[in-house]
Amino acid sequence: MHILVIDGQGGRIGRSLIERIKQEIPGAYVTAVGTNDMATVAMLKGGADDAATGENPVVYMAGRADVIIGPIGIVTADSLLGEVTAKMAEAVGKSNAQRILIPVDKCNTKVAGIGSYSSGQLIEDAVRLVKETL
Repeated sequence: MHILVIDGQGGRIGRSLIERIKQEIPGAYVTAVGTNDMATVAMLKGGADDAATGENPVVYMAGRADVIIGPIGIVTADSLLGEVTAKMAEAVGKSNAQRILIPVDKCNTKVAGIGSYSSGQLIEDAVRLVKETL
């Protein structure tokens, strides 16, 4: 099972996700792709097995992952302060992988039916969903 974690800006969500996935799912292979260098470095520090930065790695890896996880903005062009390109969003959206999206407010996208949860609670729920998918 190949898990792809995509994050941008400072990579805090991606790093937290990877740390929890590595704790909760022994043997999980996690690739991190940051929309910028800082996000990639943060996710590597979280324990990613390998990592890359930028548009092409997102496009390439989205077609090879079994699970894609990250903030909801990874499926919306120009989100995360413009770090997500249209090609990135399209690749994630067209992927056959199971997508697990974390609803964060910085993406200018609201999801009906979602309450106000801390990032820690959202990460816990996301890891639960990864476990269910496996």
